[in-house]
Amino acid sequence: MQKKIALINDVTGFGRCSIAVMAPIVSAMKIQAVTVPTAILSAHTQFPEYYFDDYTSKMTDYIETYKKLQLSFDAIATGFLGSMEQVEIVINFIKNFKNDNNFILVDPVMGDYGKLYQTYTPQMCEKMKELVQYADIITPNLTELCTLLDYEYPRGKITLDMLHEMCKELAKKGPKHIVVTGINLNQTQIANYIYDTDLAESGDDDFRIVMVDRIGGDRSGTGDVISSIIAGMYMNGYSVYDAVKKAADFVSKCIRYCEENKVPNHYGLCFEMFMNELVNL
Repeated sequence: MQKKIALINDVTGFGRCSIAVMAPIVSAMKIQAVTVPTAILSAHTQFPEYYFDDYTSKMTDYIETYKKLQLSFDAIATGFLGSMEQVEIVINFIKNFKNDNNFILVDPVMGDYGKLYQTYTPQMCEKMKELVQYADIITPNLTELCTLLDYEYPRGKITLDMLHEMCKELAKKGPKHIVVTGINLNQTQIANYIYDTDLAESGDDDFRIVMVDRIGGDRSGTGDVISSIIAGMYMNGYSVYDAVKKAADFVSKCIRYCEENKVPNHYGLCFEMFMNELVNL
């Protein structure tokens, strides 16, 4: 039977982010995408004009349909959540649909460069910590990793030892696989740090590092592309390390294409140009 993944994120028409990139990426990997929208936007919020429809009040009734249909999912992936109420709805969704054979991927979209998004009050951060307990795979950046642990964001150089200790601490709260994305280790390369409790239990080193060249600036939707590739490949039997390596290489190709063709950063990644690379994964 074809595998299914529930994608809990907003639906954005223009700008290549959220479900608009996640659904086609997992579909290319022969996985059925089942969407649970948190909001509807005409374009994402980095554009000067956009329409926004908060879907919070409709989410419970929407999800009730899936309960009545007795749907089951091989994975559940969450993206940006805009309120404490949405986080609670997602926790209830996981409680209803989690089973012994599926996994939960949480992308805790909370902030970047040491600064949280405006919606992330101290109360909202505490609520996100509750969600993290249900994650099998979590894909924070350094800001989000520090926030989930109540650590001060490091203003100086981040070391591998620091990352290792933070990931070990976060793993105690639930996640088996932690992928810290977009770490600026030096001026020319970006690192993705993978902490894997399965490796630790096997007696092997419990971390891996995937390095890519720094190309251009930040682009909207990059995290959604990375998390969907990781989720899709993991569903299809690949290791977390192999999934992260593919995601990093794929994103690098997309960014290079965008830079060469002068695509504005807020237009997102031109992932469509490389979708054929995902078909056999």
